[in-house]
Amino acid sequence: MRNLAKRVIFQTLNDKRSVALILIAPLLILTLVYFLLGDSDYVPVVVLDDNAQTQLVEAFEAETLDVRLDTVDGPFDYLEDNKDVDAIFEATQEGTTITLREPSTKSSKAVREIQAALSALNPAADIEMNYVYGEEGQSTFDSFGYVFLSLFSFFFVFILSAMALVKERSGGTLERLLMTPIKRGQVILGYTLGYGVFAVVQSVLIVLYTIYVLGLTSLGNIGWVFLVMILMAGTAVLFGATISVFARSELQVVQMIPFTIIPQVFFSGLIPLDLIPYGLGNLSYIMPIFYGATAIKEVMVYGSGFSGIWVYVLGLVVYAGVLYLLNMRALGKYRGH
Repeated sequence: MRNLAKRVIFQTLNDKRSVALILIAPLLILTLVYFLLGDSDYVPVVVLDDNAQTQLVEAFEAETLDVRLDTVDGPFDYLEDNKDVDAIFEATQEGTTITLREPSTKSSKAVREIQAALSALNPAADIEMNYVYGEEGQSTFDSFGYVFLSLFSFFFVFILSAMALVKERSGGTLERLLMTPIKRGQVILGYTLGYGVFAVVQSVLIVLYTIYVLGLTSLGNIGWVFLVMILMAGTAVLFGATISVFARSELQVVQMIPFTIIPQVFFSGLIPLDLIPYGLGNLSYIMPIFYGATAIKEVMVYGSGFSGIWVYVLGLVVYAGVLYLLNMRALGKYRGH
């Protein structure tokens, strides 16, 4: 028993990836969580009517709020036209109303600050909440279902393709394939199309099940959701192929998940980028899940069409193109042309 324990210990110590997974990965993830969930310096933007009482304006300005005065004819239209505004506060004889874009962490912060300002003026004020998109009290799944669509589509295809390609290489299949006249680009496209078939079926199944069985609402055309999911899956295949280059076994693919997949979860939309301190939100632009999750949100939550998602679709296409070129270069070490 003692000899077996020693053998396991020395084998693990000789595997640098295992040591990193046990000792370094948890520290890196905890550090990332610390920064992402730390105190945010975000200041909500609240619009008051330009005829608002001076006392009300001063009370709002005393809190952590960016107060703007403007004429608001329709709060819903105003919020749609002014993406940087978080809330519109209206106080009339009929009552007090706060209009927000959607239930989110940013909206919650704006409401807290507004309530703190009102507590000094009228603690017993009855406030009505209105949302342009969504509704008060909706479930967490309704708020973040679009994120899980992109995560599941990417993660499972990534695991499938990365492990399968590692097995192909360790079994010598890839080397024998490259000894034939087939070109490297054709090899990559072949693998992508092969796994892409399963990815398309998975994407269609996930979307249909989520909308028609689990009841997740989609304001836009689900055809655009299918398009984004398929692009996400194709990117996941290429991403898995790239990661497989650095892995010698299926276990090493799993060991890389804390460094390749988990960080992307935090930048997928679960945390609004504006609330991420130290400018770390900009890291989302180098992560494919961000483009997919944002495009799906635009369609499902905001009802956007292609004009609202084309930038994110382009981001996925460019990302896939870069991964394709990296895979082409990686295959060069197996065949020098």
